[in-house]
Parts: sequence; C-alpha cells; structure tokens
Amino acid sequence: MGLIDFAGGTVVHVTAGIGALVFALVIGQREGFLTAPIMPHNLTMSFTGAGMLWVGWFGFNAGSALAADGSAGMAMFVTHISAATGALTWMAIEWIKFGKPSGLGAITGMVAGLATITPASGSVGPAGALLVGLSGGVVCYFATTYLKQKIKIDDSLDVFPVHGVGGIVGTFLAGILVSGELRNLQR
Repeated sequence: MGLIDFAGGTVVHVTAGIGALVFALVIGQREGFLTAPIMPHNLTMSFTGAGMLWVGWFGFNAGSALAADGSAGMAMFVTHISAATGALTWMAIEWIKFGKPSGLGAITGMVAGLATITPASGSVGPAGALLVGLSGGVVCYFATTYLKQKIKIDDSLDVFPVHGVGGIVGTFLAGILVSGELRNLQR
C-alpha cells in the first residue's frame, strides 16, 4: 500500500537516530555519566534554540506541501499541536515521577512531539496530532530513560530515543491515524 511519510520523518529522523546510536556506542560514555549530574551549560540558550527550532519546523513540515494552501496550513497546525502536546506530556510524566517538571524536559518533549509528527504531518488532523504528540512524549520519555538507565548508552542529546524512536512511532501512527480527507488532498 505504500509508505505515508509527508515530510521525510522516516528518512530524516530514523536515519539520524540510528546514526546517533552508532556514534554513541563508538565514542563511549562521557566522564561522570550516571555517577555525577551533567547539567546543560546554558538553559536560557537551550530555550532560545528550542523556540527557533519549533518555528523552523513549521517551514520543514508545512513546506513539504510545496504550496501555500490548506494542506500546508494543516501540516503547520498539526505540527504545533503535536509539539505542544509532547512538551506537556513530558512535563506531566516528570511531575508525576519527580514532583516537578523541568525546563529541559519540556524542551525534549517538544522535540519528541515535532519528530513524531513529521511523517504524519500531512495525513492526520488535529485529533490525530494530539494522539501523535501524546504518544511521542510518552514513548520517547521512556525510551530515553531506558537507553540511559538500563542499557547505559550515553546519547548526550537523546537523538536516538527522541528522533529515532519518535520517527518510528510517527511513521506507524501516520498509517494508523491517516485522515481520508487529508490523504485525498495530497493526490
């Protein structure tokens, strides 16, 4: 039946995630990994970069429509919904587990929502985007925890669990949550 991948999430995110996993395995762990807290250098700049990334992602996903029409507008809208849902989901998990959410967690959840919606951005509607963002936030959070805590792989930017796993989940959800109306717009 073919692969639904509107903005290249399978190619871009899954490939980058696998590449990052291989790179992390080859390079090995940082000094102090899992024995000392390794905090981000500048959280303010992380938020600035995340904001630019979120806005830039609109061009990536909506631009894949190759036109300024309803298909591009819907891709932009569902991208926004999924990113916000991913961030809120990651924060909720942290709140439940640790008693408070973190700023870095919100950023990571936002990126998980963006990576997960990318393959589905032209084929799901707003309700589907909520499910994609929620799924991305939950699955990527636990993939990140599993990768670091259980199998002790030091992927310092969480590229594999966020982009790789998010891209895989988004690819599957694109086929499951496809909206007939949006699928017909692409033809």
